[in-house]
Amino acid sequence: MPVKLRFSWTIIVCCGVLIMLTTGCGHRIELQATADSSPKPIVREIARDEQVPLVIDSVDTTRNGSPQNSSLETEHRVLGTLRGVGLFSRLGDMNSPEPPASEKFIRARLLFDEAIDSHSGDVAWKSIAIGASMFTLAPFIPLEYDYSAHVTLELERWDGRVKHYESRSAGTAHYKMFGATPLMIDELKGHVTESCLMALMEQVVRDTAFYTASSAPILDQPIRSVSVKSKRATFTSVPVTTSSGK
Repeated sequence: MPVKLRFSWTIIVCCGVLIMLTTGCGHRIELQATADSSPKPIVREIARDEQVPLVIDSVDTTRNGSPQNSSLETEHRVLGTLRGVGLFSRLGDMNSPEPPASEKFIRARLLFDEAIDSHSGDVAWKSIAIGASMFTLAPFIPLEYDYSAHVTLELERWDGRVKHYESRSAGTAHYKMFGATPLMIDELKGHVTESCLMALMEQVVRDTAFYTASSAPILDQPIRSVSVKSKRATFTSVPVTTSSGK
């Protein structure tokens, strides 16, 4: 093979590999519109002497129905979102000491219910096709990763009254084979979580008057009762077939 022809083929192959790697690593994220989100920002005013502190009591997370350990990143993100609203005088995380019973403050409890669908079956078949084509089909075969979240926020006022807020959001990451990275998944989760928290804050801002210091007096209840109970674990029975050897 002449040197010039060999050099030309080398350039063509290198360009092909470069194009395959470039297009095969791309991804885009499609976020569904939140139904309870307002197109315009909601604005309320509150006097500084009417603001009360808020303390996070608990942050629970479930993923596809299975309980998970909540990360500090999730708690800090919630606190950052609440801080941006400006409704409360100060914020405390789960490790912060609770204000004395003689002071007015808000307790916050959150539940993140996540659902993940990586379309593993579809990915397996498409991966076989991509491998059989020596990865030449990688830039052309689309893959998907779905993530949805249902966030519940419960705010308890100092007099025992509770407000419940809920928000749902979902998104899909469309990617090629080489674009399946933890960064892509974190980006998708970040967008969905942000959408849920923004929708929750809009609901909370609508109830600004409920959280003002003058909205309710401190009740004379030196002993505050709480429900203490254990949870029963649920198990799914799996049939097992055994054969006796002769």
